Amino acid sequence: MSLQVTGKIQQILKPESGVSRAGKEWKKQEFVIETEEQFPRKVCFTLFGDKSSLLDGFSEGDEVDVSFNLESREFNGKWYHNINAWKLDKKQGEGSLPEPPPEFRPEDIPPEPADDSDSSDLPF
Repeated sequence: MSLQVTGKIQQILKPESGVSRAGKEWKKQEFVIETEEQFPRKVCFTLFGDKSSLLDGFSEGDEVDVSFNLESREFNGKWYHNINAWKLDKKQGEGSLPEPPPEFRPEDIPPEPADDSDSSDLPF
């Protein structure tokens, strides 16, 4: 299941790492965004392994589009959920819009041509 949400980064948590029971090293990075809805919600996303580098260049306050998957697993009769981000894009905000055109001034109007009643550009 692949989903996407837009929001502002509220917090970037400290990276975590360790070694699994199987002896494999792991690392994860979590971050929290606040959604842009009528009733904003805070959501904590997880980046595992090499995906943790996706946060490079981002800081708290940045508006982002997050693509993610939901995952649930059962352990000892309880269910645990992960929100795994796999893509992170800076949202193109108002600051990235092109500059507006310059203001119109009266001197921008070209002069009228001289009045030659005999010569006309019209074909009829």
